[in-house]
Amino acid sequence: MRSVWILPLIFCAAQSLSAQTTNEGPANEKAQKTYKQGLEYLSKHQHGMALDSFKKANKQDDGHCLDCQRKILKYGVELGDWKSAEAAGEQLVESAQGNENVAIAHYSLGMVWMNEALQKNKGDLFSRVHDEMTKALASYANFPNAIFIDGQALAHLNQDDAAKAQFEKFVKTSETDSLDRRRALRYISEPNLARARMAPAFEVTTTDGQRVSLDDFKGKVVLLDFWATWCGPCREALPHMKDIAKKFQGQPLVILSVSLDDNEDKWKEFVSKNGMTWLQYRDGGFTGPISTLFEVRAIPHTFSIDADGVLQDEQIGDASEGKLKKLLARARELQVAQRPAQ
Repeated sequence: MRSVWILPLIFCAAQSLSAQTTNEGPANEKAQKTYKQGLEYLSKHQHGMALDSFKKANKQDDGHCLDCQRKILKYGVELGDWKSAEAAGEQLVESAQGNENVAIAHYSLGMVWMNEALQKNKGDLFSRVHDEMTKALASYANFPNAIFIDGQALAHLNQDDAAKAQFEKFVKTSETDSLDRRRALRYISEPNLARARMAPAFEVTTTDGQRVSLDDFKGKVVLLDFWATWCGPCREALPHMKDIAKKFQGQPLVILSVSLDDNEDKWKEFVSKNGMTWLQYRDGGFTGPISTLFEVRAIPHTFSIDADGVLQDEQIGDASEGKLKKLLARARELQVAQRPAQ
């Protein structure tokens, strides 16, 4: 899961810098057919088959298919095919022209290293990330996402002063009150969090109209519960979830249930009928933004996040009450420690 929540920055960053994000498919006729087959596999969510097709199409096109390379990079990271993703990133760097496109290419390759580094926790890979972000910023200095990722890489290399400087720079250049800006502010004051397995930042509007983000819950334990009305095991787990909500009422705990229902009326009726009084949000399916962010592929699926926003437990199935008790104990200790002296 961890690699996936970083990946979208590649494409957001590219779109923010350059127009070179239009489809640039293969010129070779055979490659065009293979590329089209890859797109068909994507439409069926057969990403492994799609990746193989894009690799083949790029080879048939003598390595000139830029859109193939972008897709190889994206799905290579998603599927952990690091060798293919790295090769595609290197091809993008070799073919990039113009300062902005060169910056995007180095950033994209750096993001491959970043995803791999986070999965394998290897210091030499974080060094490669820093090198690629440095090259990206040398080509295009006003590249906020590259600054942010460089700060994370430096933090993992235990260069806290340099990391803090990058996060401070990011805060000055990023959109006011963006999710990443809030996260960067936390990293400035607590550099160790930039090395932790932080849950991805998100913001949603719940059924009662509240606009909430994960970082709003700093100091509280967060239980994310992915479910759906049509899911039998989810319905079986509901009494336990209700028991958790009742048992820990008044404790520093936030429960957010994320529904994969596509029928809003049916979902709202079920929530009301079953007394689900905690925070509720409908994501719409496995391809919804929050489900994708947390790489949810089966439900029920729960995530327990500690008071610092660090992901501590993940269960495909019912939530672990024992883990919640430990996290809540620590959250209460932090609350006591942060109270002003009487």
